[in-house]
Amino acid sequence: MMKVKICGIKYRENFDELVKLDPDYVGFIFYEKSLRNAASSIQPKDILHTTIKKVGVFVDAEFGFIQKKIQDYHLGAVQFHGNETPDFCNYFKASGIAVIKAFSVDDQFDFSKTDSYKNSCKHFLFDTKGEKKGGNGISFNWQKLKEYDQEIPFFLSGGIGLDNVQEALQLSDLNIYGMDINSRIEDEPGLKNIPKAKEIITTIKKFKI
Repeated sequence: MMKVKICGIKYRENFDELVKLDPDYVGFIFYEKSLRNAASSIQPKDILHTTIKKVGVFVDAEFGFIQKKIQDYHLGAVQFHGNETPDFCNYFKASGIAVIKAFSVDDQFDFSKTDSYKNSCKHFLFDTKGEKKGGNGISFNWQKLKEYDQEIPFFLSGGIGLDNVQEALQLSDLNIYGMDINSRIEDEPGLKNIPKAKEIITTIKKFKI
């Protein structure tokens, strides 16, 4: 079954409502420059009541900062959106936490850039190359993914919403592990629209690979 990751959650009450919809992953961004920076509004005690896997999203953060967030928020995975090296990723993989490495894709992207990360990551995440590190709300040309060797399963990200999720699900010949949903189901940065979230989660979960 295709997995669903709701990323960029910023508010406790919104998180509580999302948990009821039973996504497979919930993502919290720990990056000061992001409008969805969870550290400014969600405390560890606010999210420890769920067994849904929690993912911490980081951009070129220091070891100690990441380790502290893993411990405090009981993160089950880390997602790296910066210039983290394979060795950096492997450090966390060796500690037993799942590592997701994000790559920003445009028409010129060379998938050979992923090769050196294959032994240090559990999943990749392919997002749209844009002005921001994520949450740009636009899709890249998904046909570009056919150039990827499909060795490491990946999350598809970037502008997935109710109007194009069915198209995304038709890419079933690719090694897509899950859909990463963020800005296209928001009322404002970090605040997810619950009816939209429910509809897109239901649509993805009932899809049979």
